[in-house]
Amino acid sequence: MTRFTYSKLSHFLKTYSSRPPSFRTAAEVKAGTCCCMQLKRFQSSDSRALQDRQKQQMARSLPKQKPVAGVKQVIVVASGKGGVGKSTTAVNLALAIMANDASRSVGLLDADVYGPSIPKLMNLTGNPQLTDNNLMIPLTNYGVPCMSMGFLVEDTAPIVWRGLMVMSAIERLLRQVHWGSLDYLVVDMPPGTGDVQLSITQNIPVAGAIIVSTPQDIALLDARRGAEMFKKVNVPVLGLVENMSVFQCPNCNHQTHIFGSEGARRLAETLGVTFLGDIPLHLNIRQTSDIGQPVVVSAPDSSEVLTCFFSASTTRSSGVYIHICSVCRRRHIGRWRLRF
Repeated sequence: MTRFTYSKLSHFLKTYSSRPPSFRTAAEVKAGTCCCMQLKRFQSSDSRALQDRQKQQMARSLPKQKPVAGVKQVIVVASGKGGVGKSTTAVNLALAIMANDASRSVGLLDADVYGPSIPKLMNLTGNPQLTDNNLMIPLTNYGVPCMSMGFLVEDTAPIVWRGLMVMSAIERLLRQVHWGSLDYLVVDMPPGTGDVQLSITQNIPVAGAIIVSTPQDIALLDARRGAEMFKKVNVPVLGLVENMSVFQCPNCNHQTHIFGSEGARRLAETLGVTFLGDIPLHLNIRQTSDIGQPVVVSAPDSSEVLTCFFSASTTRSSGVYIHICSVCRRRHIGRWRLRF
């Protein structure tokens, strides 16, 4: 049977459709049907071959992951939507790891180029100095070396950059920094699922991602997109943290779920990932963050530090994983407990 090209098929259909119906015989109709069926098989085969070629080309164009010099594990703290307390969670996570095990060295990278928050949260100002190899030396406070775009620009200066410039800046913040020897590098990711997220996950090996969200439905929609993105780029999702879960009145201790109740827990069950715990909406957390004294450092024994005990371990297959202990599911008072 003759294989039709697109030009031959177009000519055939125009000629065939212009003929009066009275001149069409049963044999012609049968033959025409067979030709169309044959063409469908060829198009399907060509489509699969084209998809395979596209996948191969995309795989060749992706950069090879290269570890950050001196860093053993990278943990990213992300959110689908801004304003959910992601940066505060990242800072307290880094400080909690060191507070529970002084032998562990932890660094903090602010990957939010457009809205850097780490300088304010860690009470750091100034410009980083350079080594003899022209590597930037991170600014350090509370024993945590930090790097942020906020150290390189004025506090009120807007970052008006396109995507390629932002990715180039992220590459420099990762590669052209003298991190020393770190067990963990906690990365405060920008909100969303854009260029920065793809650039980091495709260029460096990431041990896992922690998703932060409020229990509000509209925030959970974006949190789910963030979790699905990390799954697509083969980054393990360590779990979900529910921030601003409940407000407790300082006068009468009445609890109000302003943004809803246990939305992140239900989302974690839907996605099949671990629910790491919930953090209350507390005045002390906001005040200590604004003055650059994170609550894990300034008030480690207070009831509002965190609402869950964390236990973390390192495995060869999946890097770092974090899970909540059974006690935390029944109480709203606790401390950061990370064990390695």
